Amino acid sequence: MKEITNWLQRVPLELIFWIGSLISILMINPDSSTHFTLCPLSQLGFEWCPGCGLGRSMNLLARGHLAESWSMHQLAMLAYVVIFSRIWTLIKNLKHTHNYG
Repeated sequence: MKEITNWLQRVPLELIFWIGSLISILMINPDSSTHFTLCPLSQLGFEWCPGCGLGRSMNLLARGHLAESWSMHQLAMLAYVVIFSRIWTLIKNLKHTHNYG
């Protein structure tokens, strides 16, 4: 148990956040008419937001629905590239920082 605790203390919180965000994006139901949102503009009652639809668009892209994903939000592919590159960088830094290889 102590080994697991020590390992968890060495893992960057940002890495856990990004992996969790990818898992939550894959669990979204893009066909749902209502969904939970953390968007501050949506919470304030604004109709338009530059980021709205990005999560559902990323989910559609992961499912292989390219045209639907593109019509919902055009930056889904770029978002995947940014998130995966950040995860890769954090893992690489973790390996070099803790001498894992």
